[in-house]
Amino acid sequence: MSTRKSGAPCARVACLWIAAAGAFAAGCDDFRQCDAPAPDLQAALPAALSETGLYADFAARAVASDVVAYEPAFELWSDGAEKRRFLRLPPGAKIDTGDQNTWQFPEGTRLWKEFRRDGVLVETRVLAKVGAAPEAWAAVAYVWNAEGTEALAAPGGAEDALGTPHDVPAAGDCMGCHGGTESRVLGFSAIQLAASPGEVDLDEVAARGMLSDPPEDPVVLPGDDAARAALGWLHANCSHCHNQRRPERSGARCYDPQHSFDFTLRVGELRSVEATATYRTAVDKWITPGDPEDSEVVERAERRDPSWPSMPPLGTEVVDEAGLAALRAWIRAL
Repeated sequence: MSTRKSGAPCARVACLWIAAAGAFAAGCDDFRQCDAPAPDLQAALPAALSETGLYADFAARAVASDVVAYEPAFELWSDGAEKRRFLRLPPGAKIDTGDQNTWQFPEGTRLWKEFRRDGVLVETRVLAKVGAAPEAWAAVAYVWNAEGTEALAAPGGAEDALGTPHDVPAAGDCMGCHGGTESRVLGFSAIQLAASPGEVDLDEVAARGMLSDPPEDPVVLPGDDAARAALGWLHANCSHCHNQRRPERSGARCYDPQHSFDFTLRVGELRSVEATATYRTAVDKWITPGDPEDSEVVERAERRDPSWPSMPPLGTEVVDEAGLAALRAWIRAL
């Protein structure tokens, strides 16, 4: 059951939290409300998923041969929902990977992700590059009908979709996170593909000629298994908001997080755990070595309280116990 209070004014407890904690967010916004995205960009997305052309056989949900199914190395936690992810580039186009940390996708790129909750297909989220400018992206979630025969755009989102506990984000919520990086794409990157468990990894993407500038050196995360799991979890779940390179004007977003913390894994900063932005900006400040229970990142990650903003503040109402365990294990070993 959703605990979100749509349209609620800024709660006094949120202001008190910001005044007391003062590091994870600036200002006093409703952490679970985002501004509506630009109408001219959203107009490029049709009202029905069957009209998007994303599937070669819509009834069977079969994708075309030029569509890439992929899995990121580190998943964004979505309360246990099962996901399938796809990307399609325009014919003959490449991703501009001159900056390995900020891939720029060509106009016409489409990414989409299917969500199943408790075995029920509830939504498909679409992220589309609809113009030449780096920020010309549109996003919307399509909610499936009970028969699984069609999904309709839900720019305002939906709560408890198809009788499940799954909440579908509003279009503004999508860009509240995706707008936190210059690339706008979070799960298809050098970091996320380098250790992908799927059939398509960074080497395979390069071999297919999808990258303008394939990485010259292997992209390998530092540390032992515990460190990689924790750093990857923070990257996937926190870095789209908490990063020092977040665009100054990143479109619709829920709040303006403080930039002093940075949980982003970057090519060029992987020679050691200590070289990562997470270690440099958060350890000894919001991560207490050897003591996870005295670490603010653990306190925020284990909190799910509608009257007290949790981290992340969007898209989750259930604590990620596996991710939290990985975070604790790494901090305990520091």
